[in-house]
Amino acid sequence: MARISVCPATNCYTPALSGEGRRCKYTGQSVRALPTRIITVGKKRSAGVQLLVEEYTDKLKNYCSVHDVHIRSNPRDARDEKAQVNDDDNAVMNLIRSDDWVVMLDERGRDIGSEQMAELIGDAGNTGASRLSICIGGPYGHGKQMRKRANASIRLSSMVLNHQIALLVLVERLYR
Repeated sequence: MARISVCPATNCYTPALSGEGRRCKYTGQSVRALPTRIITVGKKRSAGVQLLVEEYTDKLKNYCSVHDVHIRSNPRDARDEKAQVNDDDNAVMNLIRSDDWVVMLDERGRDIGSEQMAELIGDAGNTGASRLSICIGGPYGHGKQMRKRANASIRLSSMVLNHQIALLVLVERLYR
């Protein structure tokens, strides 16, 4: 049975194998917690999803400033997929500052586990960025501007997730 140790810097769990497991790269170091903004594009959220998102963001606020920003997709361009992606892309890019460290959730992004997620957040805190912005795209994904601007592209699952489910998985992972 593998032992589990907890990194005191990032609270990430690492299995100890034969007494010498993989150590978190931030063990023994201080990691600056960045204010975090979660930007999602999509339809109005269900009441249940909103309640759970608020519960987790309230828990996260004990560790860092967290803001949940929801952008509704532009329904006037619903029939023109390219126009909707461009409109959504512009709306998201208007919220991102030049000194933000941007993580884009994308089905083609890097598949990471909990340890790598903790390290990704630690890496962001050590970049000199003033804020961590995590972006969940609209129904047709992210536009060209976001793909070019993102510092990291990750996926939460090998399965494509509904935007509301992706948001719930994300806030739970950030809290862990």
